[in-house]
Amino acid sequence: MRSLLRRSACAALLLITATPAAAQSGDPTSFASAADVAAQVEEMGRAMKPGQGFSSRPLVRDDKTIAALEYWKAPGRPAVHPEDAEYALVVAGAGTMISGGTLEEAKVTQPGLTEGSRITGGTTRKLVPGDVILIPAGVPHWFGITGDRLVLLGTKLPRPEAR
Repeated sequence: MRSLLRRSACAALLLITATPAAAQSGDPTSFASAADVAAQVEEMGRAMKPGQGFSSRPLVRDDKTIAALEYWKAPGRPAVHPEDAEYALVVAGAGTMISGGTLEEAKVTQPGLTEGSRITGGTTRKLVPGDVILIPAGVPHWFGITGDRLVLLGTKLPRPEAR
């Protein structure tokens, strides 16, 4: 328990101290080291509850853009972001992505997100750490999990005309 509290305190300290240092130097860059990313991934995995299939946590940001860690233990529903492209890097674990094709039984579930029951006619790709993904706005996509997890570092990129 003491170790968990110590790690939580260290993670909180990293988040608290990163912004003032950037502000003092006049550098607006948000930065997370490889060690920061690994620590966040480990903490997210520990924090997930039994049966929880997905967790997301902001990692770096500016005033308009957030790059978030997405920790998948179970596949989500096939989806489309009509106005935003999605850029992601596979950080840990492995999985499968289906993209393109047609989203079947599409239904808007929240602003900026349409989900469906399946994708027909899409392209299937295996995903491993280091893979880079750019899904254009309006393109159906789905992530499956191979093994115990798939961890992505992702950000949404608005269409230039939507900005």
